[in-house]
Amino acid sequence: MIKSMTGFGRAETVTAQRKITVELKSVNHRYLDLNIKMPRKFNVFEGQVRNLMKTYMQRGKVDVFISYEDYTASSVALKYNRELASEYLSYLKQMEEEFHLENDIRVTTLSRYPEVLTMEDASIDEETLWECLEVTLKEACQRFVEARTREGQHLKEDLLQKLEDLDRKVSQVEERSPEVVQAYREKLEQKVHELLEDSQIDDNRIAAEVVLFSDKICNDEETVRLHSHIQGMKNILKEQDGVGRKMDFMAQEMNREANTILSKSNDLQVSNIAIDLKTEIEKIREQIQNIE
Repeated sequence: MIKSMTGFGRAETVTAQRKITVELKSVNHRYLDLNIKMPRKFNVFEGQVRNLMKTYMQRGKVDVFISYEDYTASSVALKYNRELASEYLSYLKQMEEEFHLENDIRVTTLSRYPEVLTMEDASIDEETLWECLEVTLKEACQRFVEARTREGQHLKEDLLQKLEDLDRKVSQVEERSPEVVQAYREKLEQKVHELLEDSQIDDNRIAAEVVLFSDKICNDEETVRLHSHIQGMKNILKEQDGVGRKMDFMAQEMNREANTILSKSNDLQVSNIAIDLKTEIEKIREQIQNIE
């Protein structure tokens, strides 16, 4: 089942101690580009988050938003820096002696000095926190993949329809080619009649000229390869992984064949069909850019 590169997934885990929310959204990108925004206390898990997400996706620019709420009263702790407080007092005493000032320092005053008392995050159980985050991440990723898969099914149906239309146009080129050769033969015979009037016409010379013309405009190889590429794309759409890159390469090959048909053609109808081929192939290439 093919997947789109655009998708969205969200999951939330709420317990008595905490709430973790994960949101994923993505757009097209040639490779996998993970942009993760999360609380500072989760930075230690960044490598694990990336590794987990790579098991769910291969391509796309994915924005990851992780939010965290701690419901426990012990989420922060007050820390007393005894060494720094002692150093403050030492310098204050030195100032008292040097400048003959009254040392009116009180405990409440000292406690307001920078870094004497600080609020810090309480120590956390990383294993428990990761377990909660991992569950939420997996649920968000699963929903993200489901959204990509649903969109991918629509892309597949659209691409199959475009490939069918393209195949019909290739068949039109094949049907028109013998008519072009026959029209050239008739035109050549008429011109020779006009030049030679009632003289004998050398059928062998005319046949040889027609063969040369036919070889020059022959596009059998191009149409055969186009049919083959179209069937190849249909087969790729049945695969599981790497679909987008394979189809993009195939579309480039198809465009090359269409260009060759157009360059060989001296028939207006074939030229118009070749232009339509190039237009349809470009539409297919644009749609392929949305596939993972």
